Amino acid sequence: MLDQNRFAGHVHALNTAGNSFIADGGGRQAGVLTFHGCINYGSYWQARCLVEGLRSMNVDAVLLNHKSKRIDFAEWRCAFRPELPIATSAEDYPLYREKIRKFLDAVSRLPLSAPFALEGPVVVEDIPLVIVGSDEVWNLHHPWYGGRNLFFGEGLQQHLLSSYAASFGNFSSPGQLNGYWVDRLRDFSRISVRDMNSQRLIGEALGIEAELVLDPCLQFPQAILDVGKEASIPPYVTVYGHSFPAWFQKMVRNWADANNTSLISIGYRNGWAHEHRIDAGPVDFARLIGGASGVVTNFFHGCVFSLVNGKPLACVLSDYRSNKLSDLAAMVGIEDSVISESSPSSHLNVALMEAPAPDVIRRIEILRHNSSTFLNHVVEQAF
Repeated sequence: MLDQNRFAGHVHALNTAGNSFIADGGGRQAGVLTFHGCINYGSYWQARCLVEGLRSMNVDAVLLNHKSKRIDFAEWRCAFRPELPIATSAEDYPLYREKIRKFLDAVSRLPLSAPFALEGPVVVEDIPLVIVGSDEVWNLHHPWYGGRNLFFGEGLQQHLLSSYAASFGNFSSPGQLNGYWVDRLRDFSRISVRDMNSQRLIGEALGIEAELVLDPCLQFPQAILDVGKEASIPPYVTVYGHSFPAWFQKMVRNWADANNTSLISIGYRNGWAHEHRIDAGPVDFARLIGGASGVVTNFFHGCVFSLVNGKPLACVLSDYRSNKLSDLAAMVGIEDSVISESSPSSHLNVALMEAPAPDVIRRIEILRHNSSTFLNHVVEQAF
């Protein structure tokens, strides 16, 4: 069981020991508002890549460091028991605890603004530009961030507001955006999103076409590539995600055994994998995928990291992530990497043996150019 008082003290010690960055960019200063504190590999890396990408554009960017004890405990509960209502085994609790510790340490080293309460007044001084996104910042169905009006710009109207690669996640009801939420979104000077579901919602709610851009990990992958790859070991495929359907588990395990390839599960226990790295931190995650021969996932950033590294990919849709995964597949042309229950085993074999085709790389380059153009316009407008 999670000892909340002891763990809260550990969190406080790590956060207060971390770096607090003060903008000093001669006026070209920006705050990035996203889910940077989640115990989630994609959330960490998209936040880091966007900040470092903006800094490569000579913008002194920091993550706006919102804090909430309620959300911290929700994150820890989910991190310790990711497959609720399925219980976590006693042997895995220390591994999940170590994973959380690594995340807290990694987040504390990011460029952070002075902390402020998520539920309280926002005090962000001397930062003329605020960029909201990436991640599911506008997902009204998110279990603990859903409906937090800060991510819709509430209290930030004195700043120039833009979004970059924002997403509504599995929220898909434009009628529920009427009134307050639409009024807040109208405060944004420029809006870009990372999936077609979000583009459709913005179009129906605001009557404008939001720019479709790449997730920051694909737009600014250098920080990911710089951490290197897992040291040479026998060929392995990484498994990233949990709650995979039984038919998919069996199909992938049969493929791995037939091809003398180990399955290494990152961040979660998947009993059908050969090996588990449950305690992997964000850098461990990037290195493991970098050194893999292929990626198996049902998570959005599992697909993104396979593309960053040019790896063969097999993914399966889930109810929560179907919008994100299917839209990404359509955007970059990796529909053949999506495996369904009716797919023959030969489909999986091709998916895990062939790297992204040249046409996929061309599509990513076009989207990268469009994403750069969008961000350059945002920066030019602000400064």
